[in-house]
Amino acid sequence: MNAMLAMELTLGSVITKHPVLAALAFGGMTLGTIAIALALRSYQRRARTLSRSMLILVLSALLIAVSAAFVAARLMVLTEGELLAVLEVAALAAGFAVLLVLIVSRSIGGDVRRLENAVREIEAGDRSVRVVGRRADELGHVGSAINDLVSRLKALEDERAAIETERQNLLANVGHDLRSPLAALRAATEALVDGVARDPQRYLRSMLRDIEALGVLIDDVALLSQLDAKRLEFERLPINLVEIAEAAIDSLEPIASAAGIHLVLVDPGVVYVNASPVALARIIRNLIDNGIRHAPRGTDVTVNISAEGAATVRVSDDGPGFPGEFRDSAFDRFTRADVSRARNTGSVGGLGLAIARGLVEAHGGEIWIEDSSPTSVAFRVPLLT
Repeated sequence: MNAMLAMELTLGSVITKHPVLAALAFGGMTLGTIAIALALRSYQRRARTLSRSMLILVLSALLIAVSAAFVAARLMVLTEGELLAVLEVAALAAGFAVLLVLIVSRSIGGDVRRLENAVREIEAGDRSVRVVGRRADELGHVGSAINDLVSRLKALEDERAAIETERQNLLANVGHDLRSPLAALRAATEALVDGVARDPQRYLRSMLRDIEALGVLIDDVALLSQLDAKRLEFERLPINLVEIAEAAIDSLEPIASAAGIHLVLVDPGVVYVNASPVALARIIRNLIDNGIRHAPRGTDVTVNISAEGAATVRVSDDGPGFPGEFRDSAFDRFTRADVSRARNTGSVGGLGLAIARGLVEAHGGEIWIEDSSPTSVAFRVPLLT
């Protein structure tokens, strides 16, 4: 009998017996739920804390659940005592739910505040900020994205600072290297105009050398700018690297002889690479010229070419070598081991090794200073395959 009574009091039986009343009741509940959801969505956009928003959301959900239970209970024609029991159970459930939300939302709120503080510190210029957390949800993803963003911002700012420093050094060094030949040209021109030059031809030859030095400096700066912008295009051909080295030695032989230096090529036969003949000749000439300027009089500058895994060119001299503090910046533009060196004892603008590095890297190779005696600067490029 009790079982039959329970069956009669199920919600399904009530809906079957009173379909219109049940439809109106649950239709009203559905509309009420939608209205509350829209109101909560509007509130969440204005809520100041996530924990409060979660608490109100859970309380609203409990209110809807209790209301639905109340309506269902009324439809099932429960007695007043039975209905009160249902409401007491719902209230107890609501209490536990609120406790759960308060505990969980405290953790979530703390994580959100850490994200907010991190963003504000980043906005203030602090690039050491890192969001520490172990969340695997969307908040964890946001924290990881913020960390990546800060790292990228720091890298970009460091790069910008380095570019700005390099730009200032470029302007200062170009101004310095332009000043000497321009001053010499002005002095020679004034001497010729005033008629005080005892040997006009010697003055004219000196002026021609200064003009050539200015042209080389301008060409070098233009070449470096093209290398930096990766706009320099090469016509790559299958070439024998040994022949390129021989031509470079022939072109620098007069300068080496005047300095009392003997140029030596260690010839391995043939070493073929797919590269620009002009670019490789420029690289080798720059390295040989650097060796001539630093080698003691009466010594050799040796060019050694090998083909072990890659085409390797090693230029060695018996000079004092590169100072330890200079090694890391030897291939930077406008750097000299001795900044007080006169213009006629160093390459114009201090760009020789910087250009060599740019051309080598443009060919997919690398260049380095070897820690050896005699002093050696070497580079390698891929062999012809």
